[in-house]
Amino acid sequence: MPPEPLPVVLIPGLLCSPRLYGEQLPELWRFGPLFIADHTRDDSMAGMARRILAAAPPRFALAGLSMGGYAAFEIMRASPERVVRLALLDTSARADTPEASDRRRAQIALARSGRFGEVIDQLFPGWVHRARRSDESLRRIVQRMAEETGPEAFTRQVTAIMTRPDSRPGLAGIRCPTLVLVGDGDEATPPDRAAEMANGIAAARLVTISECGHLSPLERPEHVTRALVDWLQA
Repeated sequence: MPPEPLPVVLIPGLLCSPRLYGEQLPELWRFGPLFIADHTRDDSMAGMARRILAAAPPRFALAGLSMGGYAAFEIMRASPERVVRLALLDTSARADTPEASDRRRAQIALARSGRFGEVIDQLFPGWVHRARRSDESLRRIVQRMAEETGPEAFTRQVTAIMTRPDSRPGLAGIRCPTLVLVGDGDEATPPDRAAEMANGIAAARLVTISECGHLSPLERPEHVTRALVDWLQA
């Protein structure tokens, strides 16, 4: 008998659309229904979590990248019994720093003044491996996802990121099988943040992807797909 299908809920990152997981979907759909979370309509992590939980099946595997990981932590606080497996991709359990919040407020001001393109120009170099900063095909994907998200949703997302809580105190309470994945060249949420989460979660497995930055599902799609398949099969 094949295993019971397990629905998978995928949460994209800041300014990322479902396109972020496009390369993973053909493999993941074999395990059960797939849901791409709507993370564009709320300006707090609690609001995002409520919306995602309201639309999600009763029990599911949950994966989130970057801001999607922050929302995943909020879901774990609100309804841990509904999450069968957890994947934290290129994210951090820490709250925002004052310096990061200052940068985000400046980016909100740019977006609101009609200079949204400059925000994307600022973010892209820190989101990809240093060897991919001149990769025009990758940049086009990031640009397209940002356009699909738009400046108004960006403002809401950044507000949620700035006000997110510190999730480190709850790491020890996460009991489900957990994948923690990071690119070795991730400058936005570096490998030491991944190690911190993996060390704090008893059932965690840490996977580091070589020659990869923050947007691992786009930069190293085959490696990320394999890690997610292993996570669902474990």
